[in-house]
Amino acid sequence: MDNRVEKGTFASNDLIVEKMTTEKTSSHSPVEISSDLPTTHKCVIIVDHTMAIGFIANTASILSLSIGKQHPEIIGKDINDSDGHNHHGITILPVPVLKGTAPLLHHLREQVRPYEHQVTVVDLIDATRTTQTYMEYSKQMLRTPTEQLIFCGMALYGPKKLVNKFTGNLGLLR
Repeated sequence: MDNRVEKGTFASNDLIVEKMTTEKTSSHSPVEISSDLPTTHKCVIIVDHTMAIGFIANTASILSLSIGKQHPEIIGKDINDSDGHNHHGITILPVPVLKGTAPLLHHLREQVRPYEHQVTVVDLIDATRTTQTYMEYSKQMLRTPTEQLIFCGMALYGPKKLVNKFTGNLGLLR
């Protein structure tokens, strides 16, 4: 099924994003990108770097999927390679993975809360390690007092200046 839309708009569910332009990246496929999004907005993922590598990878992937759902405009159009093979679109923004700790993430979560009208925040608590379904995860979230939540990771997306305000002092996860 071909999910492409006409030049000038990008549609996903009920979201319509204007200001799309066409840029050639190969002789086979134009790529639609927002004309100003990469210069005005930023997306970062912060993970508890003390977790085992498998938990770090899982946390980053869950947060990436969730931000992509909330902001499909950051995903580029499908493109073709030089042989004409289709490749699904990937993010048009860099997504640095930054290192944090559970206490830092908890503090950051509270700091960002007043800015949620400007910054999308997706957080992940450690209940993912002990629950088997999303229903169990949501029940655990509901039962746990906010001050006792243990965060594994968080994704932030919004205006660069604001995202940098909260994450500018964090190092890259390497």
